[in-house]
Amino acid sequence: MVMAEPKVLSLILAGGEGKRLMPLTADRAKPAVPFGGTYRLIDFSLSNMVNSNLFKVAVLTQYKSHSLDRHISVTWRMSTMLGNYVTPVPAQQRRGPHWYQGSADAIYQSLNLISDEDPDYVVVFGADNIYRMDVRQMLQAHIDSGMAATVAAIRVPRSEGSAFGIIDANGDGVIDQFLEKPADPPGLSDSPDECFASMGNYIFSRKQLVEMLVADGHDTDSKHDMGGNIIPSFVDQGECGVYDFTSNEVPGATNEDRNYWRDVGTIDAYFDAHMDLISVVPEFNLYNSQWPIWTQQAQLPGAKFTLHGTAESSIVTNGCIISGGDVDHSVLSPGVRVEGGASLDKCVVMDQVKIGKDAVLRNVILDKNVTIADGVQIGVDPQADLARGLHISPRGIVVVPKGMIVEPI
Repeated sequence: MVMAEPKVLSLILAGGEGKRLMPLTADRAKPAVPFGGTYRLIDFSLSNMVNSNLFKVAVLTQYKSHSLDRHISVTWRMSTMLGNYVTPVPAQQRRGPHWYQGSADAIYQSLNLISDEDPDYVVVFGADNIYRMDVRQMLQAHIDSGMAATVAAIRVPRSEGSAFGIIDANGDGVIDQFLEKPADPPGLSDSPDECFASMGNYIFSRKQLVEMLVADGHDTDSKHDMGGNIIPSFVDQGECGVYDFTSNEVPGATNEDRNYWRDVGTIDAYFDAHMDLISVVPEFNLYNSQWPIWTQQAQLPGAKFTLHGTAESSIVTNGCIISGGDVDHSVLSPGVRVEGGASLDKCVVMDQVKIGKDAVLRNVILDKNVTIADGVQIGVDPQADLARGLHISPRGIVVVPKGMIVEPI
C-alpha cells in the first residue's frame, strides 16, 4: 500500500522593515531588494520551496510591499490546474485594528490560510537569506523525529556564536535550550569548537503550531516572535528538535558552495555575499542547473562590449553595454551602461544605471536608475562621499540611493 504524501503549506515571512539595509530598503521591502544581477532576495527561499516540490506557498508581507507583491504576482505563477500557488498575503487586521506585532503574530493573524489549506505540516521560512536547501529532507527529519517543531541550524565557530540565536541540543537532537546571543555558546558534542546557530527556518506539525499560536496570541506579555517566543515554548515542552543543515544534500552542489548560507541583513553582509558569487570557483554557485534559482529574466539583448571594454571576475547581465570601460570583480544588473575610461572595482550595480566617462567607482553599491556623471569618483574619498550625502557602511562600502544623479563636486 502506497502511503499518501503529507499535505504541506509553506509560509514565507516577508514583512520585516530591513532597517539595517537602508538606503536599499527606503522604498522597498527587504525581500524585494535586488541581488546577484537578476534576482530578488525572496527568489532564493521560493526557489528552495519549488525545487523541493512544495507548491503551496503563501508570502506574508507588510512594510512597503508593492514591489514585492508585484514581483511575486508577475514572476511566481504556478499551475492553478493542479492547485499550486505562490501568493502574497498582506496584513489584513483579522485579529483587530492593528498590524503584525511580530513574526508569530503574522501567522496568528493568518490562521485562515492554515484552516483553508488543512495541511499536516506547516513550513515557516524567512524571505531574505542566500542559500540552497532541499526542504523535503528537513520535512522528513521532522516527521521521523515525532517532534512538534524542528529548527534548521547551521554550524558556526563558537568564537562567532555570540552574534546568533544559539541552539543547545542533546545527543538525540532534542533542543534543551534556545539562547539569544550568549556570551559563552555551548559547543557541539561532535565538534566542540562549533555551535548550532538558528537559520530562522522552522517546520511544525499543524495541530501543535495552531495551539501554540493561539496561546501566544492571548499572552499580553509576549513579543509574538517565532524565535523569541514560539520556539522557546516548544523547547520548554521538550517538543523541539534541531535539523543540522550540513546533512542537507542539494543536487549539483560543489564542495565549495555546499552548506552555504548568508544572512544579508546589513550593507556589509549584502556586499560580501555578492563578492562570493564572482570568484573563479564561487562560494555560492549561481550556475547550478540541477537546483536553479528561479526568477523573471529581463527581456533584453545580450551584454555587449565595445571599444575595448572589459569585464573580469564579474557577472554582466542582459542589456548591459560596456563601451570602453573596465569592470573588475563586480555584478552588473540588466541595462547598465559603462562609458569609455570608466573604472569599476568591487561594485554592485542595479538596473538601468548609467556610468559616465572616466568615472571611478570602488566598493560601491548603486541602486536602480542612478546616473554617475563623467569624471565622478565614489569610494575613493570618504569626505567627498559624505559631502554628497551618500551612505557609508562600517566597512566603507558606499551606497548610492535609487534614482540619484551624482555630479562632480
